[in-house]
Amino acid sequence: MATTDSSADEAPTHPARDALGRPGLGRPGLGRPGLGRPVLGRRVLAGYAVGSLVTGAFGTVPGLLLLPYLTDTLGVAAGVAGLLVLLPKAWDVLINPVAGRISDRRPDRRPFLLIAGLALAVLFAAMFAGPFAAGGPAAAYVALAFLATATAFAFFQVPYVAMPAELTDGYAERTRLMTWRVAVLALAILVSGALAPLIVVRTGDGLAGHRWAGLFVATLIAAGTLGVFGGTRGAAMRTPGQSEPSWRAQLAVVAANRSFRALLLCFVIQSAGIATMLAGVQYFADHVIGRPAGATVLFAAFVGPALLVMPLWSRIGRSIGKLRSMVVASLLFAAGALALLGAGAVPPVAVYLIVAVIGVGYAGQQVFALAMLPDRIAHDTARTGRRQAGVFTGLWTAGETFGLALGPGIFALVLQLSGYESASGGVAAVQDDAARLGILLGFSVIPAALVGMAVFLLRRYDDSPAAVGSPSVEA
Repeated sequence: MATTDSSADEAPTHPARDALGRPGLGRPGLGRPGLGRPVLGRRVLAGYAVGSLVTGAFGTVPGLLLLPYLTDTLGVAAGVAGLLVLLPKAWDVLINPVAGRISDRRPDRRPFLLIAGLALAVLFAAMFAGPFAAGGPAAAYVALAFLATATAFAFFQVPYVAMPAELTDGYAERTRLMTWRVAVLALAILVSGALAPLIVVRTGDGLAGHRWAGLFVATLIAAGTLGVFGGTRGAAMRTPGQSEPSWRAQLAVVAANRSFRALLLCFVIQSAGIATMLAGVQYFADHVIGRPAGATVLFAAFVGPALLVMPLWSRIGRSIGKLRSMVVASLLFAAGALALLGAGAVPPVAVYLIVAVIGVGYAGQQVFALAMLPDRIAHDTARTGRRQAGVFTGLWTAGETFGLALGPGIFALVLQLSGYESASGGVAAVQDDAARLGILLGFSVIPAALVGMAVFLLRRYDDSPAAVGSPSVEA
């Protein structure tokens, strides 16, 4: 049964709707809004969405700052720095599914959000507050701190991503919930991604600047943690009484879900492409458009449009469906990224406009991927009657985390192959033409290829009405 929060601001019920959330012959009980089925109240929508302050900040700032921090402040070679960013994330591939199984065994996922979120805030600040100024000890400290931080994030993110499938059983309602979430996610990315580099510059660059940036992001994480914990208090959850009896049985169920596999692989590859672009923002600003402070403007141009176009993407999703909408958004991102190949020949304002187009595509890609995930979970729950959302989201977040870590690794490899010169003291070294070309390709062609080509994997995704909630058809 669909649920609402107990607040007095409940929205009116939806009329009967079809599988795309359009007015039509809704069928209650099949994972789509049905006749007279209530929607989530604004307190739960806002409360859940504010948790994206945590996921947005942690998903953005390490990819944006950590690689330049290692290469240009701690003096770590680009290839080694890329490994230090990537290897701790490999641990997440193992720990995220474990976090999902553990959270599936608890009747309430919310305590995980509180404990793990506050631990994450403390550890994030510590990651940029190391006692070593440069060299091997400093690099080792960052790697270990990043490992601990990623572990705390796993125990926040997995329960958080699992909650939508249990907050509502409405196909279109999950898109509405994700629209709220991605709007806050865009705001979190904008605030953390635009201000963190600016704080580094304004507070002295180098070690001191990064410590202040770490404290700023830790504050955002703590605020998001307390907000989602309090905002979802009292929300009724649709939770089946039991999960599959063994870890092996749960993985077998997930592996049998062809549509989930296709969606997951697509999202992992696209996350790597997006993270590759994020890792190159500061390098692109420094060495291609020649404006070090332009990193903040680039980030604002990337994320800012998302706050404006979310209602548009929501309408597009209702019109043509989530799957087609995700393909359109992904191809828009890829086309914009390829257009950046001409960045050296056009004024910076033209570059910022192109990045804004990329941001519009990014907003749609995120909202529909995140709305399609609970569709797969809800379908599996309806088919099996068992609670294993945490296992699905554990694998999902493990894949996403790996993709986000792979992006900086890819960009670091491009830097290494193109002869990028590392430096220390927080000031980037002057680079030759080969290094600048590597930065340009890593910021444009590689993200375009990863995000655009990954949509071909979605040919195996079943978005038919029977496959998004009916227990009679397995994708």
